[in-house]
Amino acid sequence: MPRLSSVAPVPAAAVATEVPARRKGEPQPAERFALIVGKSPIDGLGVFAAEPIPARLKIGEMRGEIVPVREARRRIEGRRRIHVVEVTDKTAIDATKSDCALRHVNHSCAPNAVLRIRQGRAEFYAIRDIAPGEEICADYGESHHEGRLRCRCGAPNCKGRL
Repeated sequence: MPRLSSVAPVPAAAVATEVPARRKGEPQPAERFALIVGKSPIDGLGVFAAEPIPARLKIGEMRGEIVPVREARRRIEGRRRIHVVEVTDKTAIDATKSDCALRHVNHSCAPNAVLRIRQGRAEFYAIRDIAPGEEICADYGESHHEGRLRCRCGAPNCKGRL
C-alpha cells in the first residue's frame, strides 16, 4: 500500500478548474436558467427559455422593490400591465422598474410554470419540461384585474378573463 508521501503529485494542468463558489451572503442570481425577453404572442413582452428547463426545477425568482401592499395597490391603480406580486398580507414585490426577466411571465390557462410564494419571495417552478424558445407562462389565479381583462392565452381551456 503506497504511503501518501510516495504518491506522485498531480500536475497542475490536470486539475479541473472550478467555478468560484458564491461567497457567503451574496445573493443567488434571480434566474437559474438562461432566459430571453421578447415579443409575446400572448401580450406585450414575454420571457422565453433559452435552454431546456426540466420539470419541477426552480426557474428563478421575480425581484423588485419591496413595498407595503397598500403602496403596491396604489401604484397599479388604472394600469393594464402589472408587475406586482403580493407575498404577504403586508408586503409586495414591485418589479415595475426591475431588470429581472421573470417580471415578464405572462398568464396562461394552460401554464408550464407555477408561481410559489416562499419566505417573502416570488419563485417560479417548471410544471413540466420546457423546451428552448417556449414562452414561460403561469396561471395568475386571483389578480388585481378582478375579471376585467380579457385573457389572450389562446389555450383550449381558456377561462376567458383575468
